[in-house]
Amino acid sequence: MKIALGADHRGAASAKQLADRLKSLGHEVAIVSSLTGDTCDYPIPAYAVGRAVSGNTAERGLLICGTGIGMCIAANKIKGVRAAVVHDELSAEISRTHNDANILCLSADLLGQRLIEKITEVWLTTPFQGGRHARRLEEIQLIEEGRDPSVK
Repeated sequence: MKIALGADHRGAASAKQLADRLKSLGHEVAIVSSLTGDTCDYPIPAYAVGRAVSGNTAERGLLICGTGIGMCIAANKIKGVRAAVVHDELSAEISRTHNDANILCLSADLLGQRLIEKITEVWLTTPFQGGRHARRLEEIQLIEEGRDPSVK
């Protein structure tokens, strides 16, 4: 799978380790931000990863910052992005099965590296369930277009 990966300064070390792990599992990882640890405002990598996913140059995106919250807010401003902050394996699974999340946002400060890797593995291997959840994604698309999803 082709994955766009970005991080701010608080997530840089975790992102480097995660990139190595994903590459060892056969994924193609495009790092779209500097992972030097130098100060970086989180909207910049969030935008880069969001554009890669929305523009179909990456199948999925991963963002890591201090809490995952800022990255998620910024990425979700991009049409077609469904970013989710995830703190455990269950929320990773549900973000895929119910919400078809295409960007995973993780906390470098709150999660250890082993959990980051496990959450990512679950998230990457869990398919979208479809069914009643597909209708809800259509409603999200209406919101992105500035339309009221209750009026169809």
